[in-house]
Amino acid sequence: MLMPIMILIFILVWIFIGFPIFNQIRPGLNNKLFKIYKFKTLYDGVGDELSRISSFGNFLRKYGLDELPQLINILKNDMSLIGPRPLLKEYLSKYSKKQLNRHSVKPGILGLAQLYELNAPKKINSKIRIDLFYIEKLNFFLDVMIFCKIMKIIFLKKRKNNFKKLI
Repeated sequence: MLMPIMILIFILVWIFIGFPIFNQIRPGLNNKLFKIYKFKTLYDGVGDELSRISSFGNFLRKYGLDELPQLINILKNDMSLIGPRPLLKEYLSKYSKKQLNRHSVKPGILGLAQLYELNAPKKINSKIRIDLFYIEKLNFFLDVMIFCKIMKIIFLKKRKNNFKKLI
């Protein structure tokens, strides 16, 4: 069902930015490394992210469309739809033993931490804390709640930043 949208985005990214697929090595289940796929949103070159993001790439990020190629990761069995977002492999060496538990489940395209925290490197400890809470409470109804709330955020642009209300 999403294939026509993905093909259209692929063509538009190719036109506006260049080769459309970006991949990066991330740790998954049991710390096994895998390639995560995304649509490219930045122009090639040097400089910070803000100076390299294209207007079309900004649009893709705003609506989470840059994440669609991760459906390939689900088909390859590297990821699930719902689970802790896979962080950069550079963080692995900085985890405590308890924090490594976030890799006891498959990473997901959509995660609980996305509901309550912005995607900023300085919030890594909060993300991991929320991921560990998710793993502890893991059940089908929690996954459905995460999916529904993330769809609400995507389509209505309303984010809830208070994790304590969930606990």
